[in-house]
Amino acid sequence: MKTYDAIIAGAGLIGSAIALELARKGLRVAVFDPGPPGQEASWASAGILSPAPENPGMITAVPLAKESMALYPDFIASVEEASGLPTGYRAKGTIEAHFSANASERVSTVVALHRGLGLAAEALSSADARHLEPALSEDVEAAILRPDEASVDNRLLSLALVEAASRAGARFVTGAVESVALDASGRCAGFAMRGEEIAASVSIVAAGAFSARIAGVEKYAPVVPAKGQMLSLRCAATRIERVLWSENIYLVPRNDGRILAGATVEHVGFDKAVTAQGVHQDLAGALELAPILASAQIEESWAGLRPDTPDHLPILGATDVEGLLIATGHYRSGVLLTPATAQLIARLVLGAPLGAEYRRFSPMRFLPAGQSAQASASTH
Repeated sequence: MKTYDAIIAGAGLIGSAIALELARKGLRVAVFDPGPPGQEASWASAGILSPAPENPGMITAVPLAKESMALYPDFIASVEEASGLPTGYRAKGTIEAHFSANASERVSTVVALHRGLGLAAEALSSADARHLEPALSEDVEAAILRPDEASVDNRLLSLALVEAASRAGARFVTGAVESVALDASGRCAGFAMRGEEIAASVSIVAAGAFSARIAGVEKYAPVVPAKGQMLSLRCAATRIERVLWSENIYLVPRNDGRILAGATVEHVGFDKAVTAQGVHQDLAGALELAPILASAQIEESWAGLRPDTPDHLPILGATDVEGLLIATGHYRSGVLLTPATAQLIARLVLGAPLGAEYRRFSPMRFLPAGQSAQASASTH
């Protein structure tokens, strides 16, 4: 039987970053994934790094998002140094464009909200916005500059994290985790896969949209896939420097000149097919925001499965099964929350409790109220 200090189900950005954090602390770590590392949601993302809430329900996650955003510059520098690989990090900000007749009022409201949350935001006239990003449509009525935001090439970051973690001593193993393995006392003893048990002191589920498929995890991580379809464009007629955002689309420039376009959200199970409707929606939003992209070439199209939760908040922390931790359900913020998640889970693995501010993300919130309260009373 193989034995480790910590094992991780899921080799995406979250699982790989946790592996790096733990391996650097001298732990024996193994990461298991059915396919090559980083090939699911981590590969399909746009790599936007924005702590701004997309809707009122996301406001409760802003402190965690800000915490992770603050970690990103040092996180990127450390990963690039440890791996010797680039990550495509671009700290150039975001412009959020508004088209409606009452755009100025809407912008004022959003700017006030962001500033109240401690996020930098500046109202822009349509002329000022197009001065910063000439590709923006002349129909933009007003805009918001979020200067502290950034983006990263999530595919490059995935490769760099796996390399850095491997160099630090973590093992990446191809294989699907089928279930949580329990010992006679009910403690998590590791994972079971292909009829084999992998033993560890701590077992961490970071399998994204596939987390609930691991037997024994469902009640702690009721995650469902939220499909997103994306396009990669290349346009010789323009260059976009910042992330451009509207209510219908986001455009994310890459260092190699590509522009990623996406924003679709579909709850259609584990279907990753690229559809005519999805491509149409992405193109329509892109051309509304930046009409000059009509001459762009479509270089690639793909779909990914974001891990969504009933309250759209991440699932982070310990369960009432000793030795079993959860780090999933990051929905549309997985790339952004990678460094903070890695640090929080490492803290738990090493025996340090999380602060009360993180309890809202606990896996225990999905259990029946009485059971959750009883478990909480026994652990605090």
